[in-house]
Amino acid sequence: MSLSVAKLVGVILYLLVLLGIGVVASRRMKDMRDYFAGGKNMGFWSVAFSARATGESAWLLLGLTGMGAIHGFHALWVVVGEVVGVGGAWLLMSRRFKDLTDEYDSLTIPDYLESRFGDTSRRLRVVAAGSLMVFVTIYVSAQIDATGTAFETFLGWNYYTGMIVGFVVVLIYIISGGFVAVVWSDVFQGALMGLGLVVLPVVGLIHAGGWAPVSEGLTAIDPKMLEFGIGDGSLAVLSTIALVAIGLGFLGSPQIFVRFIALRSRDEINKGAAVAIGWTLFADIGAVMTGMIGRHLLTTPGQEPSEVLGKGAESVLPMLVESVLPAFAVGLFIAVVLSAIMSTVDSLLIVASSAVVRDGYQKILHPELPDEALVGMSRKVTFALAAVALAIAATVSAVVPTRTVFWFVIFGWSGIAATFCPTMILSLVWRGMTANGALAAMIFGFASVPFFKFVAPHIPGVGAEFGALEELAPSFAVSAVAGVLVSVLGPGDPPE
Repeated sequence: MSLSVAKLVGVILYLLVLLGIGVVASRRMKDMRDYFAGGKNMGFWSVAFSARATGESAWLLLGLTGMGAIHGFHALWVVVGEVVGVGGAWLLMSRRFKDLTDEYDSLTIPDYLESRFGDTSRRLRVVAAGSLMVFVTIYVSAQIDATGTAFETFLGWNYYTGMIVGFVVVLIYIISGGFVAVVWSDVFQGALMGLGLVVLPVVGLIHAGGWAPVSEGLTAIDPKMLEFGIGDGSLAVLSTIALVAIGLGFLGSPQIFVRFIALRSRDEINKGAAVAIGWTLFADIGAVMTGMIGRHLLTTPGQEPSEVLGKGAESVLPMLVESVLPAFAVGLFIAVVLSAIMSTVDSLLIVASSAVVRDGYQKILHPELPDEALVGMSRKVTFALAAVALAIAATVSAVVPTRTVFWFVIFGWSGIAATFCPTMILSLVWRGMTANGALAAMIFGFASVPFFKFVAPHIPGVGAEFGALEELAPSFAVSAVAGVLVSVLGPGDPPE
């Protein structure tokens, strides 16, 4: 079997499995509760794998492996941040959140916020739903962009053709099967991702003759690649903080916490936490090691990574796969990369469409409509939001050809995290937070992300520091401070 045929067979098998999942899941689709939360009857294996597959996306397979190829062990600070964030979400936040959402019978994060703060003005729901539509659409567009890049890199397809193929397949199984199809597909895709990121560095090490030759080769290329330390100077410290801060996004992001809503019982949480944390450790460390081993095998001392591995070194994984694996395995690994992308696209689209249909159309405009009457509309809105994300991805690819998957994804991830996570944390641990405080936290978090991304790095005297710190950590801090100050000093009392 030729390499090109093997690649195509692997992709076709993967896509057929996803379509089959959509068909089977569609038989469980009765009302909006099923479409957006799986009937709140999902087990810990499904929720843990789905939460991790959703939380990682294309940046794990392409972005973090690229960071490993450029920065070596220093990229492990991302792993530290992710383990702390995932562990914190499952072990410190999920029980209280699950209890409250069951008590309120919430299906979405705006549902929860409105009930938690007794907000009858609907302002919390409007701001939360609007923020989700903006940043989730950006995040989805980043994944669609990565889909085009993956098809182009692995199969030699036209970038835009690859985008559209991935877009169509995801839409078919989401629209037919809703949240159940998303979770089932995430289990399948999460297993592929985890297995791939464990197997590939092992095969790479065998191909290289063990760790000793890899270590010697990396030392010759750049001795700093074997240093885990923070580095020298304030900019190095801030840059390391930015890597660890990526984990903040797990502490309340709607696309992850809606999975806790879908759990059948809080008794599933400890088992789910063990699965989620274990998966994170193996997959993330595997991604960094894949990048480092690929740098050793594919480049030579004196070569810039971009000369061989492309912008941001994000081609290191596909190039290593073709270098060390047999033809059919290459086809399967294309499915692994697509799994990282599509498992995030499907989850985000469900969250965004729930913001429009459940939180906007039903709860604000037509509260008299029953859940079962809105499944058809939910499917139409899912399609419309996906089309907008596709248009954004195509536009950005034409206007910003130097973008990387990591940059594109982190901006959307930061927007969601800064808008929601401080509010979610405070709502679960502090009785003194008010509805006005929650509103202020979300608004300031939302506005801070573009400010710290595009404006702060150009401020004279401190621009370099803000550029090294990136947007998530300062935006998160601004949101939290705003929530506390307005709750303490502003109008309104905490709910009982």
